[in-house]
This record gives sequence, C-alpha cells and structure tokens, in this order.
Amino acid sequence: MNLLIKLFGTGVSIGAGFVGTKLVNALWEKSTGKKPPKGHDDMEASLRSALTFALISATVSAVIQVFASRSTQRAISRFSKTQDIV
Repeated sequence: MNLLIKLFGTGVSIGAGFVGTKLVNALWEKSTGKKPPKGHDDMEASLRSALTFALISATVSAVIQVFASRSTQRAISRFSKTQDIV
C-alpha cells in the first residue's frame, strides 16, 4: 500500500506540474499579450523576457514540487498511523 501512495503522489505531482505550466503560460500571455518564449524557434523574444519567464516557471515548479512532496509525506504518515491502530 505504501507503493500505491507513492505512485499517487507522483501522479499528483505530474498533474499539478501540468496545471502549473498551463497557468503560468496563460498568465504570461494575458499580462504581456505575447505567447510565452519557448524553444529555439522563438528568436523574437528578448533575453530579458525569456529569463523572466524561465524564472517564473522555475519558481512555480519548485513550489509545486514542495507541496506535492509534503502532501505525499503527510499521506504516508497518516496511512502508517491508521495501519498501526488496526
């Protein structure tokens, strides 16, 4: 069962990362009026905007990773406690 909780945590982390990426992209496009700078095809993006987008994306990714890790650890500890009671 512990493996199942870890797999669930991984799934939650991947899902949250996907949602976070979509959110950052949408907020970037809404606030700047331009598509997010991605890939080698986008040479029109300035270095400043590309670095800003990368910094924002990395920050959101790190926050999502911390929350997913903490929630998985919390779920594992709750499961361990209930398993000891039964």
